[in-house]
Amino acid sequence: MLKLFKRVTETDEELIGKYRETNNQEYVGRLFERYATFVFAISMKYLKDKEKSRDNTMQVFEKLLDNLKRFEVKNFKAWLHMITKNQCLMLLRSEKTRNKNITLYSNDEKSFMENEIEPHLDDVNEKEINLSHLNEALKSLAEKQRICVELFYLQEKSYNEVSEITGFTMNEVKSFIQNGKRNLKIYLTNAQ
Repeated sequence: MLKLFKRVTETDEELIGKYRETNNQEYVGRLFERYATFVFAISMKYLKDKEKSRDNTMQVFEKLLDNLKRFEVKNFKAWLHMITKNQCLMLLRSEKTRNKNITLYSNDEKSFMENEIEPHLDDVNEKEINLSHLNEALKSLAEKQRICVELFYLQEKSYNEVSEITGFTMNEVKSFIQNGKRNLKIYLTNAQ
């Protein structure tokens, strides 16, 4: 007589579900064991540096702790590939900007340091006040608007990337961003 064996390994979706239910990071640890090499390989493709790729792999899995709670994931491996690719591209963009700024400042250091134009104190205070209210304003948005605004503006994702990450249609993403932006402006105007 055939004996039925209990399945030993859980699917990615089961691990994600258990993590969302229990908040036990051990489940994400199992995903890490399965996919760390996969994420590292993608990172190497874009970053072409072992140390940066190792760091990027760790950053991707650290972000998963939050992202797996916030987003509904249907195909984990494809979603993880996209998240890793976006993380690499964001890192390359920030390095390019940093290198560009270093070159700009080093080439023009003397004129930069001797610039007598100082921002008006009221302008600085106004910016600080707006920044302090921005976090509150983001929390006041409807969840879908907040997620889309954060991805688009703070994480510099494209409309397509936001759509892929969230599962919203392109029109929904544009609408959530537009309405979220309007609601942020209203909130910040009233907070002053």
